[in-house]
Amino acid sequence: MFKRFLIVISLLGAPAILVAQSSPTASRAGDLQIGAGLANANTDYVSRRVNGPSIYVDFDFYKHFGVEGEFRFLKDSPTNIYEKTYEIGGRYSRVYRGRYVPYVKLLYGRGVFNFAQNKVTTANLAYNMFAGGAGLDYRVLRYLNVRGDFEYQHWMGFPPNGLTPTVFTFGVAYHLPAGKLSQR
Repeated sequence: MFKRFLIVISLLGAPAILVAQSSPTASRAGDLQIGAGLANANTDYVSRRVNGPSIYVDFDFYKHFGVEGEFRFLKDSPTNIYEKTYEIGGRYSRVYRGRYVPYVKLLYGRGVFNFAQNKVTTANLAYNMFAGGAGLDYRVLRYLNVRGDFEYQHWMGFPPNGLTPTVFTFGVAYHLPAGKLSQR
């Protein structure tokens, strides 16, 4: 009777031993990139191009799919007019030859526009906006990417027919490759 009990108990534990190799040796938590850059834009409001800082975060949670968040502050110093944008959305990317990562993105967010006359703020209003864009990340080192990015924005409700800036961003990012996140 005792022998039968031991045999049954050992057989119950056997499936766990038999599938011991089925768990992955490394798990992919995601691919994270945090960067900063310089943005240059045609604001669609002032006659000259304006510059400003940009911050972005990308998290690819599945092979080619992920999310991107961005912040930009573009200011025309002579007039004191500025555009501040906060955006988040989806992105699709592919890796070519281990270094080139082209991507496309669709973002939604909020844009704050500072109206000014003679360098004096006359109004500061916020608008909903959406944007589409594409770019290329180049992996200089395993943990360092350089980015070139183009984005077309549409600010809804901006008088008289909406605002449609085009923005170029050049930046550098710290890249935390997939698999490293799961070791934390």
